[in-house]
Amino acid sequence: MTHSQPDFVHLHVHTQYSLLDGAIRFDELFKRSIELDMKTVAITDHGTMFGVIEFYNEAIMAGIKPIIGVEAYLAARGMDKRNVKLDKKSTHLLLLAENQTGYQKLLKIASAAQLDGFYYFPRIDHDYLAAHSEGLICTSGCMSAEIPRLIRNGKLDRARNQLDWYFEVFGADNFFLELQSHDIDDLDRINKHLIDLAPRYEARFVATNDVHYVNEEDARLQDILLAIQTGCLLTDPDRMRMSSNSYYLRTTQEMASIFGNVPGALDNSLLIAERCNVDLGFKGYHLPDFEVLEGHDVESYLRKLCEEGYEKKFGGKKLDPRVRERLDYELGIIHQMGFDVFQQV
Repeated sequence: MTHSQPDFVHLHVHTQYSLLDGAIRFDELFKRSIELDMKTVAITDHGTMFGVIEFYNEAIMAGIKPIIGVEAYLAARGMDKRNVKLDKKSTHLLLLAENQTGYQKLLKIASAAQLDGFYYFPRIDHDYLAAHSEGLICTSGCMSAEIPRLIRNGKLDRARNQLDWYFEVFGADNFFLELQSHDIDDLDRINKHLIDLAPRYEARFVATNDVHYVNEEDARLQDILLAIQTGCLLTDPDRMRMSSNSYYLRTTQEMASIFGNVPGALDNSLLIAERCNVDLGFKGYHLPDFEVLEGHDVESYLRKLCEEGYEKKFGGKKLDPRVRERLDYELGIIHQMGFDVFQQV
């Protein structure tokens, strides 16, 4: 499918699958994207990929090129650490799948975060990220990401050290300095420091909007979700809330008016979008790749495993003729269907 490219692509988008945080329904997102002549848009929900398949299918039907990503949570120390004082807070990180390999890495990251790293948030850590970085494009993230948070807290040396690490892991082609603007004084200071740090790495910028709802007037809906999430009344003056009504699908013109003076900031959103090509059309079978022992082909090795399983279950008794008949039948069907010819995902 050929897609005409706009002048800007939204790469940081939280949908209804960012539970009690994003207020974006896919049909409304795609309708508005088409109105804005944006034929490409990303999904980057908080720590989850639950909505990816629905997003992909509906995007294709709407004539939109879908970009698959996630805003991951990085553990304060390690994903196996669970101390309420030291590990409750995590930082954010934007990850986008450049290709099928990247998509598979995102699945592993999202799964491990939920199953192995969950503590208040579905977390991974630096070691896990480095081991699963192939095929991914990464940015320095929003204000709650690791680098911006270090800058915000005045820890500039640590920010530089961590940037060294990100550029080493991802390489200059796959790591971008992300710039946002949301009426927060600290955010302007963070952007300035990122711009100052860029020459050290010959880094490239990418402008994003931290999108949580489609239209500016939808800010009220997202505010209600935040109140539910934090267990607060809407009338509570001290509750968590967004800084402004700017977390919507801004137009290209609006983004250009904010970041048009930063070289490459808008163009690189197009560059990234063009590079991100994931096909979830599910053509054919996608079966796991199992190692086969020497002296076997896949058919004989599967039979060997089944017979070993029988012996384990029934204590080494002789294979019952009825069981043998059923086993031969089932293995025959499996072989006839080609399911024993394992394929790498």
